Amino acid sequence: MVRDYRQLHDPNAEYTMRELSADTMGLAAKRGGGRDVSITDVQTTMIDGNFPWTLVRIYTDAGIVGTGEAYWGAGVPELIDRMTPFLVGENPLDIDRLYEHLIQKMSGEGSIAGVTVTAVSGIEIALHDLAGKILDVPAYQLLGGKYRDEVRVYCDCHAGDESEPDSNAAEAERVVEELGYDALKFDLDVPSGEEKDRANRHLSDREIEHKVEIVEEVTDRVGDRADVAFDCHWSFTGGSAKRLAARLEEYPIWWLEDPVPPENHDVQREVTQHTSTPIAAGENVYRKHGQRRLVDQQAVDILAPDLPKVGGMRETRKIADLADTYYMPIAMHNVSSPVATMASAHVASAIPNSLAVEFHSYQLGWWEDLVEESVIEEGSIEISEAPGLGLTLDLDTVSEHMVSGEELFDEA
Repeated sequence: MVRDYRQLHDPNAEYTMRELSADTMGLAAKRGGGRDVSITDVQTTMIDGNFPWTLVRIYTDAGIVGTGEAYWGAGVPELIDRMTPFLVGENPLDIDRLYEHLIQKMSGEGSIAGVTVTAVSGIEIALHDLAGKILDVPAYQLLGGKYRDEVRVYCDCHAGDESEPDSNAAEAERVVEELGYDALKFDLDVPSGEEKDRANRHLSDREIEHKVEIVEEVTDRVGDRADVAFDCHWSFTGGSAKRLAARLEEYPIWWLEDPVPPENHDVQREVTQHTSTPIAAGENVYRKHGQRRLVDQQAVDILAPDLPKVGGMRETRKIADLADTYYMPIAMHNVSSPVATMASAHVASAIPNSLAVEFHSYQLGWWEDLVEESVIEEGSIEISEAPGLGLTLDLDTVSEHMVSGEELFDEA
């Protein structure tokens, strides 16, 4: 897609974002392009979506506010409150330094993995939105520029009866024809009626054949119009995963996701190298250090980090760079609101090896109402040239869908 990039320098350009008033941007300019801007507060509000989304806002003495999002998890808002004193008075442009500062200060809470990294991720995304607004550039520019103007989105689909192959196939056809997606994902860790003991993770031959039937029906119905992946939610043993992947080799599968639990990378590598069926994983591994073995050992064909969980935008960029040294593509896992979805899209635009970004809320009618801008159109996200993430929260919608007991954060 070709654009007139002169609009980026047009002094008469209009933005719909409340945070970008002439007064606040003028104040930032007077302060030396943002070098004198200081963080004054960090606030959170949790949204009751199809997941509990934790929205994060960082306030400054220049009146400019950055918005981010942390992956859902119990205790995330409390952890962000705990980190706020480490940020107040700091310059929001020092994103890398502040990120490392938080990781070090939160070591006692466990900043190698888990909800502490998730909480840091939400802050880091808000810092990118804030820095972009201060510098008057889109967030992708802070990551080195972009490779693409639009980012492909794959729709995580759920049929009425996910155990029925025809039900999945019918939903696949509907999403392609009515919603315009050309990339889909369905679950395979669904009951087959043959389970004896799901706790042991073993698949019988009959269970495998049931899953093959789902794949066959879906790919037969839409395989010439859409790429289709299938998610196992790390439900099977290594042996069962190998047998399932082998049976699926004849079908045009985009990837088979998380067939085994995420802890043992050796088993993950064995499954991947045992089959020609593409294997994806990575959503449950934290930071670049956690992803390193998956990449170095080529334990996956496709890496699937979750940006507001793994460490944020620059950490995901670093993970993508690591994967690119092995010519490994990135398909970002994403169950977020429009905020972290757009953050993922900015990173996907700035890395060479992006396949797609997940969308998990197509059945939630008010998802896009959380922001004033359009986000997903015909299965893709057009990367905004507005500063920061390019989104404006609709605070009325945020207030309407807050988790019970939450308080709305301050206006910009």
